[in-house]
Amino acid sequence: MFKRINVNLLLFNFCVHGRFPFVIYLQVFNAKTAELLSHHQVEIQQKFPKEGWVEQDPKEILKSVHECVERTCEKLQQLNIDITNIKAIGVSNQRETTVVWDKTTGEPLYNAIVNKSLYGSSFVEETCTCHFLCIKSVDQLILFMFLVWLDLRTQSTVERLLKRIPGKNKSFFKFRTGLPLSTYFSAVKLRWLLDNVEEIRQAVDDGRAMFGTIDSWLIWSLTGGKNGGVHCTDVTNASRTMLFNIHSLEWDPELCQFFDIPVEILPKVRSSSEIYGLMKSGALTGVPISGCLGDQSAALVGQMCFQDGQAKNTYGTGCFLLCNTGQKSVFSQHGLLTTIAYKLGRDKPVCYALEGSVAIAGAVVRWLRDNLGIVKTAQEVEKLAAEAGTSYGCYFVPAFSGLYAPYWEPSARGIICGLTQFTNKKHIAFAALEAVCFQTREILDAMNKDCGIPLNQLQVDGGMTNNKVLMQLQSDILCIPVVKPSMPETTALGAAMAAGAAEGVGIWSLNPGDLTAVTCERFEPQINPEESEFRYARWKKAVMKSMGWETSEAPSNGKTEMNAGQVLLISQLA
Repeated sequence: MFKRINVNLLLFNFCVHGRFPFVIYLQVFNAKTAELLSHHQVEIQQKFPKEGWVEQDPKEILKSVHECVERTCEKLQQLNIDITNIKAIGVSNQRETTVVWDKTTGEPLYNAIVNKSLYGSSFVEETCTCHFLCIKSVDQLILFMFLVWLDLRTQSTVERLLKRIPGKNKSFFKFRTGLPLSTYFSAVKLRWLLDNVEEIRQAVDDGRAMFGTIDSWLIWSLTGGKNGGVHCTDVTNASRTMLFNIHSLEWDPELCQFFDIPVEILPKVRSSSEIYGLMKSGALTGVPISGCLGDQSAALVGQMCFQDGQAKNTYGTGCFLLCNTGQKSVFSQHGLLTTIAYKLGRDKPVCYALEGSVAIAGAVVRWLRDNLGIVKTAQEVEKLAAEAGTSYGCYFVPAFSGLYAPYWEPSARGIICGLTQFTNKKHIAFAALEAVCFQTREILDAMNKDCGIPLNQLQVDGGMTNNKVLMQLQSDILCIPVVKPSMPETTALGAAMAAGAAEGVGIWSLNPGDLTAVTCERFEPQINPEESEFRYARWKKAVMKSMGWETSEAPSNGKTEMNAGQVLLISQLA
């Protein structure tokens, strides 16, 4: 006998997390209590055909999705949950992953290239865990998975394209796309594929090729594939391609012409919350796919940052900060990106966001563990920092591959300064956590200047938010409260909200008065603003001392090093 529980939302979510080998890890939680009810995992292989190249098999990703759906449904039935009450499916994915496939055979024409920034060289040694999450409650069932993007091969493509831009201005298309020309975004990856993969060129010439980010590949495949699958994406993913005009909300003919990419191979762009199509096979046949958001946008929605000036920060290997700027697209004067936050319905307005990234966050903890060996686990860093209670004047600037926003200074390198005979590993651990907080403050200061709306609290998510010392330090350094939801999977929640709110589904209201309050842990500043400003000023002094270390001069062994200009181009990432 099944329990009559109205379980009604299913979500797939892809983003970076954990350790290699790449794993789809299924978890089943109770949404009210966060109780873990069940889990399932499938390992996905990473491919490394050349140094600096990272690829994944789109067919293996799709197969793993099907397997996780089936195993999850079996486990839900074992828990006496009737899967016929699942009402909708949402998709969230890391935004820039690029796939090209043959619409007549349904076969990918090349592996998914994985986007790698310079700081990814340390990250690539870590494992990426793919979580597949189910949340069970009276109102929702949510499933989600994680995927990674890391690859360096497109640098020469960027350099060649820059030569065609007046003054080699990498921000030439910024007011159309919100983005600088960079290896990070999909148009450059697609251009590389067209230049280097004969099968793709031939498929384009024959009218057989389809392009998409992972959301497009999955939605097309799950809604029928070569037998009538829906080729679409949403505005948040489209806005990360460099082919999309974020004002007209259409593929831009001039951008397509610049990158020499035929518009015919691009997916139809739709809102983030509408029914795209129905599942055509498996245990969930007939269930609509009705939500689609890029991962950072999904987290913004999951944090319920629906008002102008509300911001969230996701703490992972790096940090991603998004600030909702409402229906106005704000263009930064301080190195931030303009992106689409969401469009929650076909007839709903589009909302924009400013986005900034901190390259080194969780990566600095791994550096202390793996490179210096002063701790054996990441958790030890929190313990050491708590025991120290201060850096004792020690400042750590983790500019391992230059400084990112707001400096964009490729000549910088990491330094630890202010050392005395009294300094020990506890102080260095504290300084490492402070560095994450200082970098976050620099991004938020830039956002405040660009938006003109001072932030009154910061909403946070991501793995590092389990570190209470870090969260308290962040509040102290920002001089505002830091708010962490008890439900940490805000990306999954955001995509679920989009799916459930879609017209024709209508089981989740996004009206502010109808949104369920989320239990949060709140960290209030515990030091006075004067002390915070003093420490921040000392950090800025340390940052200045980190600059100018790297030069374009050849080393004495005659080997050519990557010059500062190359580093800067790679570092312009979201």
